[in-house]
Amino acid sequence: MCIDLHTHSIYSDGSSTPSELVELALHHGLQGLALTDHDTVEGVAELMRLGKEAGLPIITGVEISTTLRQHTMHMLGYGIDPADPELLAWLKPLQEGRERRNAAILEKLRNLGIDICAEEVAHISCCGQTGRPHIARYLVEHGVVESFEAAFRQFLGRNKPAWERRFSYSAAETIAMIHRCGGIAVLAHPGQLDPEMRLQPLLIRELVLRGLDGLEVYYPTHTRKMQKKLRAIAREHKLLVTGGSDFHGQTRPTHRLAAKVHGFCPPCALLDALMARLETINR
Repeated sequence: MCIDLHTHSIYSDGSSTPSELVELALHHGLQGLALTDHDTVEGVAELMRLGKEAGLPIITGVEISTTLRQHTMHMLGYGIDPADPELLAWLKPLQEGRERRNAAILEKLRNLGIDICAEEVAHISCCGQTGRPHIARYLVEHGVVESFEAAFRQFLGRNKPAWERRFSYSAAETIAMIHRCGGIAVLAHPGQLDPEMRLQPLLIRELVLRGLDGLEVYYPTHTRKMQKKLRAIAREHKLLVTGGSDFHGQTRPTHRLAAKVHGFCPPCALLDALMARLETINR
């Protein structure tokens, strides 16, 4: 049996509604699901309600872009209270930063001779957080680029012609906020920090000193060699091990929801360990 603790919905840059996520999870026989939209918890309450009705265990979650020195990384917060006023206020600057970056990116694209309409990008987003993936979809749909990947490779990726930085909290601030909300902080897809796995030992050690609770070891692009090294690091620092597909639906079709039939299946024991840790810290 599988679980999937890393998914996205229409409330950030995914293409599925919470209802569709639950239906898909049930179809694949998942035994646990978390919605971890970028910098927002807008869809979490809906997913919790639908999961309860369907008998599917749901873990509350969020994915936050953050920094440690010059490194950009993503932090997953599990077990957080999605209605916590402090959390909602803390997320506001991140959301506003996305809006400012979107406007700057569109202006840069126009200066490059690309006629791009902000209203159409907002229509693609439909609700929640609008971001670079929605702009990439616009560029594909209007024939500017051939693929989603090409949009980032040519225009939207780091240091590309339409690249724009945005506000982010430090890793220490992010971990502290997750803890204040009664949650657990897990480093998302750590293999992406360095495919050679040379940076991870030092960076993770620094994050542990700042309160890191776990590592996302099971991830679609993590090789067996990466997973072995990450499990060793997790044992060394007594960190939780989690896993998720980073499912975005049609926005990123290469990342399918976890399922044995797809060959990616984080085991249910990971959810048991996560729940046990949450129960311990919230007693």
